[in-house]
Amino acid sequence: MNLSVKAARSITSVTLTDCKPTLEEFIAVAKFGAKLEFSDQMKETVQANRRLLDKFLEEGRIIYGVTTGFGENVRYTISPEDATTLQENIVRTHSVAVGEPLDRVQARAVMLMTILNAGKGHSGIRLSTLELVRQMLNKDLIPFAPGEGSVGYLGVEAHLVMAYIGEGKIFQDGRPVPALPVLEANGLKPLVLSYKEGLTMLNGTITVTALGLLALYESITAMQNMELAGAMCYEALRGTTKALDPRIHGAKRHEEQASSARNLSRMLAGSQIGAKYIDAKVQDAYVLRSMAHIHGAAKKLVKEACEVIVNEMHSISDNPEIFAEGEDDGAALMCGNFDGSFVGSHADMIAMACAIAGNLVERGTDRMVNRNLNDGLPAFLVSNPGLNSGFMIPQYTAAALVNEIKHLAIPVTIDSISTCANQEDPVSMAYYASKKAGTAVRKLQYVIAIEIYVALQAMEFLKPLEPSPAIAKVRDFLRETIPFVDNDRFLYPDMEYIFDRVQDCSLIDILEKELGELEF
Repeated sequence: MNLSVKAARSITSVTLTDCKPTLEEFIAVAKFGAKLEFSDQMKETVQANRRLLDKFLEEGRIIYGVTTGFGENVRYTISPEDATTLQENIVRTHSVAVGEPLDRVQARAVMLMTILNAGKGHSGIRLSTLELVRQMLNKDLIPFAPGEGSVGYLGVEAHLVMAYIGEGKIFQDGRPVPALPVLEANGLKPLVLSYKEGLTMLNGTITVTALGLLALYESITAMQNMELAGAMCYEALRGTTKALDPRIHGAKRHEEQASSARNLSRMLAGSQIGAKYIDAKVQDAYVLRSMAHIHGAAKKLVKEACEVIVNEMHSISDNPEIFAEGEDDGAALMCGNFDGSFVGSHADMIAMACAIAGNLVERGTDRMVNRNLNDGLPAFLVSNPGLNSGFMIPQYTAAALVNEIKHLAIPVTIDSISTCANQEDPVSMAYYASKKAGTAVRKLQYVIAIEIYVALQAMEFLKPLEPSPAIAKVRDFLRETIPFVDNDRFLYPDMEYIFDRVQDCSLIDILEKELGELEF
């Protein structure tokens, strides 16, 4: 399994047929604003499923959340005349999330997952309902949805639906304003909910999967940048590339380790620094000698998470689900497909991968600035230490971020607090698992940016020896914006600049233009 997410940045349009897009297509829409279209096949699938649900209601079948109340209120029967009121009630009463709202990308991801979950044709939702969400995505209308207080579903999603029905808020110029005028100004009519639609858009692993996919994408790009930072650290600390010998990594039966060693070898090929110091030490400290092993272990967790979270994106997590039987009949099956244990546990794994990677990256940063460990480089990588603190404090920042990542790596999905008068027990708590995975990845991206910054400075003290041609290309690109730190100055802007380049993968683009596609 080789992961490449580069295409996400160049996809401009995605057409849904089976509602099983690739990770790249999902990110293209959610993060980069690619336009979303529905194929005729998808439209007919959704409409056929709706007709089947209409038939069930005409026949008076008992269906959870359609002709019954919700949760422990399942014991109450709802008349067909009250079906719409029931759906409006669930949206209004469930809109009780709190705290900081979802950002633009998070909200777009949830909107897209709402379409993917219901668009596979087992939710009984109307095509016109999905069409409204599609148009809001394409017009970049972002609902206001507080992002705290979810056990895995319902609360956060309800706030988005409040915007769809014109009773919530939509962001305009960075602040939430009443949704109805915004919809009308964009030629859209607010949604009038029909039976099951409120439940469908609140239920399932919609938000859990959406946030999990965002964390997954960012973790893949973070792992690629981690390997670049590691190669730069290798140059700065004059590591012996004998530790990357393919015979060593072939003896350990983990392909991710071997691929990481190959990536490092390719990035370091042709280094004058490496050539001079290849025999300078019997062996390096773990931070270099075990680098490929640790990179590989973190990448393995991300790859396993990718398989599971993408599978969930391709699944249906509604309850109940509508299935055709023959040409004109079917069944509404009540189920537990809303459970988020698969996504949540693997989002926890992404956070764990960040902690494993962060440990290594921060230790590389510390070794470069530490005069007792950096083999003759000046203290804190500044020409006149004492008067100048140099890169002393960026290591503090990295240490603090890694400490935070470690706490974020504590699994959420091992816990459960029952809800709804114990009708809903156990509960996966997967929402926070996905949310904190995204937070952990972002902190790791900063830690990686700091190591790149520190290595960039350290390599200057090794001149006239040059790093590898590939690393030199990255160095020269960064030096166009970031000058050598001769005397103390404000370092924060440089750190943020490199962080942005880690996030947008421009440094990896430079490497791959020089070396070809790196392995994952």
